[in-house]
Amino acid sequence: MKLSSAMLPELDQEMAKTRTTLERAPGEKFSWKPHEKSFTFMELANHLARLPGWGAATLKTESMDLDPEKGEFVPPPPSETPEGVLAAFDQSVTELRSALEGATDEELMKPWTLLYGGKELFTMPRLAVIRGMILNHIVHHRGQFTLYLRLNDIPVPALYGPSADEGEM
Repeated sequence: MKLSSAMLPELDQEMAKTRTTLERAPGEKFSWKPHEKSFTFMELANHLARLPGWGAATLKTESMDLDPEKGEFVPPPPSETPEGVLAAFDQSVTELRSALEGATDEELMKPWTLLYGGKELFTMPRLAVIRGMILNHIVHHRGQFTLYLRLNDIPVPALYGPSADEGEM
């Protein structure tokens, strides 16, 4: 079995849960944030929507420099509506899934480097980047997003089991 074939069910499951969470993004509260150092609802929703696309880029490049002034990374303009966030998420998930499906085991094991201003932050096999920096990163921020929902009295979806708002899956 190809490595990508082993990852696709996990990808599909986590992306479906993330989409369910993003569907609850309240447009009228997009500027809300729980603390001055936190993302706003809109910033966090956009970050979640774009992360799968970073996974696709990981599979198509050998590195990425996150410093926009010294590197090639240019953040896309944010979506300013819940519908725009969902469209961006769906597009980036499609890109990641397609890139992962087409990746050979050799390509998945090839080293990939994250840089900031030319300074190496880490180098890992692409497969490890997809799991650690992309999927785990998405799960982390999805958890933040559910807290934002809770703090705004918006029902939290059932993800890995029932939530306090939804008794059944």
